[in-house]
Amino acid sequence: MTTSTSTTPTFDLGVPIVKQLTAQSEPEVPESAFAVAGARLLIGPCKINRRQSARRLSIRCVATSERTATAAAGLGLAVEPFSALNELDIAIDGADQIAPDGWLVKGGGGAHTREKIAAAAADRFIVIADSSKPVPALHPPIPLELLEFGLRATLRHLGHVTLRDAPASPDSGIIADYTGSFTDPAQLAARLSSTPGVIGHGLFSPYLVSVILVGRGEEVEKRTLS
Repeated sequence: MTTSTSTTPTFDLGVPIVKQLTAQSEPEVPESAFAVAGARLLIGPCKINRRQSARRLSIRCVATSERTATAAAGLGLAVEPFSALNELDIAIDGADQIAPDGWLVKGGGGAHTREKIAAAAADRFIVIADSSKPVPALHPPIPLELLEFGLRATLRHLGHVTLRDAPASPDSGIIADYTGSFTDPAQLAARLSSTPGVIGHGLFSPYLVSVILVGRGEEVEKRTLS
């Protein structure tokens, strides 16, 4: 693991995706990192608390949603504002779609802008998913976060967009979904990023991703991208 500017390992807490993965599924990931994921993804609160206590882990964490922050704090993990850190050692999160070439769709929970910032700030971004997430090709809907100012004009420029009946993003953005067809995620990502009024979109480039772990029954498929 690459050491961050902080003397204490720093991590982004993802959202719960898989219930049956174990730390042995990814031996190259430091166990302290998996302890962070394990609190919500892997092994359950009681076991993770015992592991953390036994190893006297010192972990600094950031969370991309209030739900995750609350759950982590309840497990005794130190969650702090991202403004206190300029990089992360590792980010662990899920995905809504995973393409064969490593492109991802994220944002089902509406925090995709924060999740992308965390992934880009991490030395390693590890994606954990169940067997329903890999797809032959990415497809709509693609989550969007939109600025409320000039919303109708933004929607007109984008075209095929449906506003989601959901709370605002953690940063008060309007959550929507792009529903138009596409074949090239890179091309669509560039178009969405260049549209004024779009704060963020849920297309994640393979360049952000280090490892993808997919749970298939009792087996775990590992893809290494970088």
